[in-house]
Amino acid sequence: MNSSAWIEKGDKYIMKTYGRYPLVPVKGEGCYLWDADGKRYLDFLAGVAVNNLGHCHPKVTAALAKQAAELIHCSNYYHIPTQIELAELLCNLSFANKAFFCNSGAEANEAAIKLARKYSRETFGKERYEIITAISSFHGRTMATVSATGQEKVQKFFDPLLHGFRHIPFNDAQALREAIGPGTCAVMLEPIQGEGGVVVPDASYFQEVRKICDENNLILIFDEVQVGMGRTGKMFAHEHFGITPDIMTLAKALAGGAPIGTMLATDKLAESFTPGTHGSTFGGNPLVTAAAVATLRAIQEEGILNHTEEIGEYLMGELEALGKRFPSVIIDVRGIGLMIGVELAIPGGDIVKTALSRGLLLNCAQEKVLRFVPPLIVGKKEVDEMIATLTQILAEL
Repeated sequence: MNSSAWIEKGDKYIMKTYGRYPLVPVKGEGCYLWDADGKRYLDFLAGVAVNNLGHCHPKVTAALAKQAAELIHCSNYYHIPTQIELAELLCNLSFANKAFFCNSGAEANEAAIKLARKYSRETFGKERYEIITAISSFHGRTMATVSATGQEKVQKFFDPLLHGFRHIPFNDAQALREAIGPGTCAVMLEPIQGEGGVVVPDASYFQEVRKICDENNLILIFDEVQVGMGRTGKMFAHEHFGITPDIMTLAKALAGGAPIGTMLATDKLAESFTPGTHGSTFGGNPLVTAAAVATLRAIQEEGILNHTEEIGEYLMGELEALGKRFPSVIIDVRGIGLMIGVELAIPGGDIVKTALSRGLLLNCAQEKVLRFVPPLIVGKKEVDEMIATLTQILAEL
């Protein structure tokens, strides 16, 4: 079927929870997608920072095919070799001692919320359960993570929200100090806000956050669902700030496109999760963990982190030059590695639609921030191709 036929059928049978663009992808390779009509698109969205190794990376697809022929799913009542291997890799790469596996970023954040509350209840008493998060944050679409998210547009229609969350301005250590009360148990932040418009904090901010948490015996949770797995040029974004959290969540790019989430924690906290306190039927099954192991190894073996840092600097420079050429349209360019936001003086929706019509996939966050999260394998050739298309679109405004 062609694209129009697929879209017509989708409109008939799929719930309208997304404002979908008229694109029907059927094939992907590297930094490109092809639709059902055979048209090629340069992908600077990467499945919303999921396809960090590009589409259908050979090591990931080989791992999936091999594992699918051996064992797709069993149960977490048993010991799963690829899950154990993945947990070991993640713990050795990070501050963590233990891992819990689930299916998405929202589920990983749910697990972090539950662990923080259970540990605090056991350590300090049942009245200590409040979690402080940031305004403009995004932590997921479940009821707990919607409650944790500091955006009214995500929360509306779903009252009453889960009790026990307080939202403060991001990048404001004093606001954090003032928000802490006797019921506070944890602070949950994204090292860089993605859905909030690619907001990068001051270098000293997280140093102060870590200090405040230590002074008040608070658990520090980093939501690295979007910014982890090499997106910023380091395996985990918090490495830029020289501190470690007590809990970290990952998802999106962890398995090269296969659905997975994980919560990583120190031994001290992990001990609070005993049999029966939390679980996930599909979490960490053989198929997705095999893909994740292959993804991690590819990042390490193929020099992805250094490449991301280098090409990120090149992309940033090209976008800054674009800002100088179109100062009435571009207000700011910000980001780290290959997570870059271009703040506009106008809504970016029409730019995204025009780019789509010309074979370029972009995304807009907070209505006026173009978000650039291409595959980490992107090269100067693809950056130049994207810049040429975007330049033409801006020149026509």
